[in-house]
Amino acid sequence: MIGIGPFSIQAVVVAVAVFLAWVATRSVARMLPNMPRKPAGGLLLDAVFWGFLAARIGYIAQWWQEYSAAPMSMIKISDGGFAWWLGIPAAFAFVWWRTRGGAIILRRPAAAGIIVGVVAWVMANSALSLMLRSAPPMPDLQLATVDQRPVSLSSYSGRPVVVNLWASWCPPCRREMPAFEQAQAEFPDVAFVMINQGETAAQAQSFLEAEGLQLNDVLLDPSSQAMQTLQSRGLPTTLFFDAQGRQVDSHMGEITMPSLKDKISRRFSLSLDAGAKQ
Repeated sequence: MIGIGPFSIQAVVVAVAVFLAWVATRSVARMLPNMPRKPAGGLLLDAVFWGFLAARIGYIAQWWQEYSAAPMSMIKISDGGFAWWLGIPAAFAFVWWRTRGGAIILRRPAAAGIIVGVVAWVMANSALSLMLRSAPPMPDLQLATVDQRPVSLSSYSGRPVVVNLWASWCPPCRREMPAFEQAQAEFPDVAFVMINQGETAAQAQSFLEAEGLQLNDVLLDPSSQAMQTLQSRGLPTTLFFDAQGRQVDSHMGEITMPSLKDKISRRFSLSLDAGAKQ
């Protein structure tokens, strides 16, 4: 998985795009006569804030049924839930609204900055998609079930696979488990493989029984080889593989039900869309 320190690559890309947008805004303002640079940069950052807010609200509305079932998940922006198709127009609309009348001089540099930021964001995501498609296929890890039967991860190939790396001592792992239990019922054509890292069968089984979780494919990895092979930088980690075993997405940290269903419906077969929206 690609990232910088504790931050996912997606968060880094957004931060860089915002920075480039701010630099572009101030650069355009510098080239225009009698143009104050600081107000232009401030307007750009205000537009970014309202754009992010609109994008988050739009995403929540899109997955309202899932968010209403767990209202606290609305504030967990680390799940990457943003409707950019709404946030970007909202940022432009805010700039237009704030630059009415005498402030119209600020409109051009702020709009130029937003355009630069959007272009940078789109290009970076396109590059990441190319890198992801060239990533190694789903590894043939030798694991075991909770009743100690040997099983290979490659045995799940031939259908979409969601691999989750977890441990019972990990609070975010514990919180997201019900989402995977619900998802496996809603997406029967997807294999949800929950690979426990570094614990014994008794520890994993005790946790599942205490929480009343009914997960179909819980595997044991006492040596945490999956974290090393899949280059996971922490727990929990969720990876998405298509039916050909190609990694098509990843998520580091706790994943919410709306984000999980969104990734499944976007990254896997279109036939899953109806099930993801139930």
